[in-house]
Amino acid sequence: MGIPGLAIASLSANDNLWVALKQGNHIALIRHALAPGFGDPDNFDIDACSTQRNLIGKGREHARVIGKLFRANDMEAANIYLSQWRRCMQTARLIELGLVNELEYLNSFFQHMSREWFQTEAKRRWINAASLHVPTLLVTHQVNILALTGVSPGSGEIVFIKREPNGQLSPIGIVKNSQVTKIFT
Repeated sequence: MGIPGLAIASLSANDNLWVALKQGNHIALIRHALAPGFGDPDNFDIDACSTQRNLIGKGREHARVIGKLFRANDMEAANIYLSQWRRCMQTARLIELGLVNELEYLNSFFQHMSREWFQTEAKRRWINAASLHVPTLLVTHQVNILALTGVSPGSGEIVFIKREPNGQLSPIGIVKNSQVTKIFT
C-alpha cells in the first residue's frame, strides 16, 4: 500500500497484529508522539497548553503517519481513550480515527510514582471490562505502558496487547517507526 512514510516490515507479523486488533480482546497502547523534554515543567497546569510539553512538527507528522498506518491496515475508525496531557490529546486528534475520550487513569504518574499501583490497577480493570469489539486505542505515556505491560516504548510507538481469559494482559507485538520491531511469543 503505497502510503509515503510507511515502510511495513514482515508482512505476516504485521498482519497478525492488525488482524488481532480488529478481532476483539486486543488493544493498542500508543505512547504520545515526540514532545521534547523530560517529565513535566514546574509550572505544569493540566488546563494550560503553554505550561506543558507539546508536540513539535516532527511529532505532529509522526502522529499523522500513525493514523495512516491504521487506515492502511483497514481501520477507518477506533475507540480512542487518552491521557488529559496535551501531548496525548494532540497525538490522538492527529491520528484522526474518531472521537477522543479522556480517561484520567491514562495520565502520567512519572512525577508522582506513589500513584503507579492505583492507576495501573484502574487501567487493568478498565481494559478487562471494555467491550473491545471495535479497535480500541489508548494514547498515554511511557510510564503507564511500562507499568501495565513491562514494555518501555519510545515516542509514537504502539504496543499491542491481548486480554487473556484470566484477565492478564499480554504484549503481543510492538510497532516502531511504522514497522513491526518485535513479536512476543
